[in-house]
Amino acid sequence: KTKKLPLPSTSGEILSKKEKTSGEILMAAPTSSASACSGERWPPLESSPEVFNQFMWSLGVPRGEAEFHDVYGLDADALAMVPQPVLAVVFCFPDPPEDPAAPPEQVSATEDKESLDEVYFIKQIDSLGNACGTIALLHAVGNACSEISLVENSGLDLFFKSTASMDPYERARVLEKDDDMARAHSLAASAGDTEIGDIVEEHYVCFTALNRTLYELDGMKGGPIKHGPSSPESLLQVLSKGPVLYLLVPAWNCKGLE
Repeated sequence: KTKKLPLPSTSGEILSKKEKTSGEILMAAPTSSASACSGERWPPLESSPEVFNQFMWSLGVPRGEAEFHDVYGLDADALAMVPQPVLAVVFCFPDPPEDPAAPPEQVSATEDKESLDEVYFIKQIDSLGNACGTIALLHAVGNACSEISLVENSGLDLFFKSTASMDPYERARVLEKDDDMARAHSLAASAGDTEIGDIVEEHYVCFTALNRTLYELDGMKGGPIKHGPSSPESLLQVLSKGPVLYLLVPAWNCKGLE
């Protein structure tokens, strides 16, 4: 069994701020929800803005600062309904079947080691189980701290401050041992409307525009992947028109989101 999402077949989500200081996080998902790997401490999260909003707000993002919204398609009419600016896009997609003949990385998108100095990135180590939803949220919020004012001494505030100078693996080990974060993750996982199955076949990835550059942040990869120029105002349009989603999931027909 897989965990099924109560979302339309063409859906997605963004993180955006609210009007007074506004920005959005968008969530893009097919018809099921998820994370990669396994682990009871980190069960899979439902791809739902309600679940991600409550999770994020409980950890220290004020309700008036930012919120997640669904993205129901990548056509012009659907994108026109999305609140702006977009701080990040959280994309939930089916894991493609392994292809031993496939190249290890796309030619047009490289894991940029130098970007680790300016991009907040966490590695998804095996012991983090199905934490890719939480890692995507941390990537979204952690790279928007200049736009979002966190509650002082909240879970996110303390986590980002304590891991600011760490490398991606050190941050992963701190997250692994963070009981408060794991507890909040489990509460968020139990708040969804769908059953958690024994097999999880989907994975969360975050896209964000930082320093006028579009980055793909996937904890299962070695580091941030640079995809060319972008901004919070153009992030969603760049994703909708460019080849990024096709490169990300070549075994899955991304036209299902259009």
